[in-house]
Amino acid sequence: MSEISVTQKRGFAEQCRRLVDAPVFNQVIIALISVNAVVVGLETSTWVLERFSSTLHGINQLILLAFMVEAAIKIAAHGNRPWRYFANGWNCFDFSIIVLSLIPAAGPMATLARLVRVLRVLRLVSAFPELRLLVDTLLRSLPSMFHISLLMGIIFYIYGVAGYFLFHEIDPTHWRSLPIALLSLFRIVTFEDWTDIMYTAMESMPYSWIYFLSFVVMGAFVMINLFIGVVLNNLEEAKLRRLDELAMPPSQTEILRELRATQESLARLQKRLGDMGDEKGSES
Repeated sequence: MSEISVTQKRGFAEQCRRLVDAPVFNQVIIALISVNAVVVGLETSTWVLERFSSTLHGINQLILLAFMVEAAIKIAAHGNRPWRYFANGWNCFDFSIIVLSLIPAAGPMATLARLVRVLRVLRLVSAFPELRLLVDTLLRSLPSMFHISLLMGIIFYIYGVAGYFLFHEIDPTHWRSLPIALLSLFRIVTFEDWTDIMYTAMESMPYSWIYFLSFVVMGAFVMINLFIGVVLNNLEEAKLRRLDELAMPPSQTEILRELRATQESLARLQKRLGDMGDEKGSES
């Protein structure tokens, strides 16, 4: 009896696994996330809320229920090892969104509940492998970006102090203190009317253009290209890792799973052949 129950559990886990791997399953989840995004957008309209509040609430509840069922199916697909579901970081992210979505949308937690509904739209990232690859690339780029940001901070500090000593009397609006000087440098590096600041300084110091142009080259062109280079490099590495994962030989668990499925198929085929033989024998 225990062997039958174990076989049934394995069969159920295999069915859940096939359902999760089916392209239609992922397409349905993407459609639900898209509907959720549209509903969240409609909730920002007072006119829509006054007329369709209950309808939108019902759709939100149905979408949440569908996400809970999705998580249950994915957990069941791991059979006797449901904790493997949480070994995937994207599964943990999806599960966290579902848990947070259970916060009641009334009382002091209402605002948080609405914000969580907005976060559900982020599940589109986990639904598309290409978007997951980009997010993984950004996360892997953070350490390198930190060092580039540190270098940029040093350059900002040097130019900020120099700008204060050079221009705080000429243009106190933009250089009267170190914090204001750093804000002005940020304005320059984002090209937000930075020439107005330069021309104001050049009225009293004609050669001050050297200061501004050198900072634009260092702060904007060089640093931004360093950021882009780091991201592109990590994106290429992430693609290579993805190809290596796809080219990896099947694990022992996968081989045993396929072998078990083949044995079950052969058993069903043998049973059919036996039934066909019995029918022919009875007819003769």
